[in-house]
Amino acid sequence: MASTNDLKNGMVLNLDKELWAVVEFQHVKPGKGPAFVRTTLKHVLTGKVVDKTFNAGTKVETANVDKRTMQYLYADGDDFVFMDLDTYDQIHVSGETVGDNVNYLLPEAEVVVATHEGVPLYVELPTSVIVKVTYTEPGLQGDRSTGGNKPATIETGATVQVPLFIVTDEKIKVDTRDGRYLGRA
Repeated sequence: MASTNDLKNGMVLNLDKELWAVVEFQHVKPGKGPAFVRTTLKHVLTGKVVDKTFNAGTKVETANVDKRTMQYLYADGDDFVFMDLDTYDQIHVSGETVGDNVNYLLPEAEVVVATHEGVPLYVELPTSVIVKVTYTEPGLQGDRSTGGNKPATIETGATVQVPLFIVTDEKIKVDTRDGRYLGRA
């Protein structure tokens, strides 16, 4: 249990048996009336964002979320197998939990896996990854009025929009949050 006065960004709360991460908080002391804490909370599993107001000093239950650096080993059916780099324990994470991160999950990649009471909650990738372009159409010089983009398939099977000068077998840097091309590697 913690007081609403002790809230910090990134803290995970257990409200109504669901896990919510504090995205932003603001302690407000109006000229008239009691103080309160205005928070923006993000649901850990679904990503839904809500605004919630607590009276100052109210007790809230905190959740113990364990974040560990793990290495992605292989896909096992619909599950993905990760190994803890400290203990060498292997855990299976469902494809549903990995979500869209599968588009940028490379073998032997180091990621952060968050668990609560032994249950994997989410997988956090590095903000950018270097991947190899496995296929893209050749870009022809002069077929554009300004800098254009074309689709390229990367080694994980995902499709990324890249500039026309990128060719097959070239390594590029991609933002894992929105799948944007960042540059050549």
